[in-house]
Amino acid sequence: MTSDFRGASADAVASLTGELEASVSGSPETATRVASDLFSVASTLRTEGALRRFATDGSIPTEAKTGLVGEVLGAKVSETSLALLRSAVSRRWTVASDLAHALEHLSVVATVRSVQADADRLADELFAFGQTVKAEPSLRDALSDPARSIADKARLVEDLLGGKALPATVVLATQALHGTYRTVGAALVEYQKVAAAVAGENVATVRVARPLSETEERRLADLLTRQYGRPVHLNTVVDPEVLGGVRVEIGDDVIDGTVSSRLDDARRLLAG
Repeated sequence: MTSDFRGASADAVASLTGELEASVSGSPETATRVASDLFSVASTLRTEGALRRFATDGSIPTEAKTGLVGEVLGAKVSETSLALLRSAVSRRWTVASDLAHALEHLSVVATVRSVQADADRLADELFAFGQTVKAEPSLRDALSDPARSIADKARLVEDLLGGKALPATVVLATQALHGTYRTVGAALVEYQKVAAAVAGENVATVRVARPLSETEERRLADLLTRQYGRPVHLNTVVDPEVLGGVRVEIGDDVIDGTVSSRLDDARRLLAG
């Protein structure tokens, strides 16, 4: 889960993730509050350059940084969140912007922990909403329109998902609107990866010509689990360009067993 961070920042995120896991274990309510607190502070750090630089300046004594965190944020966040924030500013960061990114990452981890046994459902709903955004240009444009406020976009997300998806899905879909990532879709992809990682899974995107049966999905998941040594969460996409067979994308690996791929190979051999 720390692959996007380097050096000291990767070490900091790994340690903070462990602290977070211990502090919210068994308490969905605590996890939900911490997730909200950390994302709010991440947003503040992105807009308040002076605070961000102070919080990540290695030349400033730790006591000064943790003291300021208590003064500025103590009345706004829970005790659990405050302890995590004090720990965060006491650590070294490779670049100042990593602190805000790390807090957002931790907020996603906390959100996933808040759903407990529904982590797989959360991952599926994030993927499904991402596919909907990708497939509907009018929705994609509405969610990315800089002229529309975040609140207006959030109401649109609530209209689409409220009462149909987990509250945590709505939270993360709304969080994706804040522009941290290049697009809303990119944020949803990253959030789903975090959800799968928290559950100890890899994510595989499976492109097929027709929907797979439950038996076929189970067999494919079992095969990939044996191959990669950990459970694999399948995102199945029905793609009209796939004439038959299956194309699997997992991490940087691509397993292409589609008819179209085999036809391309045959054409290259004939042209050879």
